[in-house]
Amino acid sequence: MLPFSRVTVIGLGLIGSSVARAIRASLPTVRVTGHDADPAVRARSRDLGFAHDITDQAGTAVLDADLVLLCVPVGAIGAAAADIAADLPADAIVSDVGGSKVSVAAALRAALPHAIIVPGHPVAGTENSGPDAGFATLFAGRWCILTPDADTPPVATARVRAFWESLGAQVEEMTAHHHDLVLAVTSHVPHLIAYSIVGTASDLEQVTESEVIKYSAGGFRDFTRIAASDPTMWRDVFLNNREAVLEILQRLTEDVTMLQRAIRWGDGDTLFDLFSRTRAIRRGILEQGQDDPRADFGRAH
Repeated sequence: MLPFSRVTVIGLGLIGSSVARAIRASLPTVRVTGHDADPAVRARSRDLGFAHDITDQAGTAVLDADLVLLCVPVGAIGAAAADIAADLPADAIVSDVGGSKVSVAAALRAALPHAIIVPGHPVAGTENSGPDAGFATLFAGRWCILTPDADTPPVATARVRAFWESLGAQVEEMTAHHHDLVLAVTSHVPHLIAYSIVGTASDLEQVTESEVIKYSAGGFRDFTRIAASDPTMWRDVFLNNREAVLEILQRLTEDVTMLQRAIRWGDGDTLFDLFSRTRAIRRGILEQGQDDPRADFGRAH
């Protein structure tokens, strides 16, 4: 039995358009309605044809929905939820794909106090954005984290779990606070480091921009890929998950100071021990199928 028969996707960028494409590919009998606040995105989405209908108004998009998925930057979640509040069916489930969950849950509860809410976060994406960037297999084999709270009916969580599993994702549940700490370590701070390193390189007066581009070895090149991610989305993530990010940044600062001391004093044992431990983390990621062991991360050239 299908978990939902009518799904509305609000926000038609990389994630939203990928959700719509994945539904069309994996759940062909489910009707997909889309909406985006940007008229140009709506027009392009109609041309691409990944949804059955693209509406000009958010309220119109949700009129007969049984699942509404908010695929907008976390800073816009409250406004997007408010836009659909008057037209949302009483039995519809509202979920999202935001990278921070404590702030998102609060915004959803404030805008939709009587709605059935199951906050979620598919841990998948690329550095590209916009409706053209989406693809149906984005969530295959990836994790989707659900963060239901005490007010979330278990049956609603089960239906949202079944939905993501039908798109090929693996699903795990945890509290919103724990999610935000875990993602600060695995995603948010790494992105911040990438933005910082690429920014530092571009600011070095002794090294020209052409040299940075021409001589970028694998490490710096991969930082630039991460640093090319959607600036609006990541600005909102950092502002909405500030406590967890600052906690991890403080720990990182202490660890970098330790490495600085080891390099200064020629402490090769400390460096070797750390590098050995980090190799083990990489092996674990490959063993769980969360990356490609082929050269250059399996990228085609």
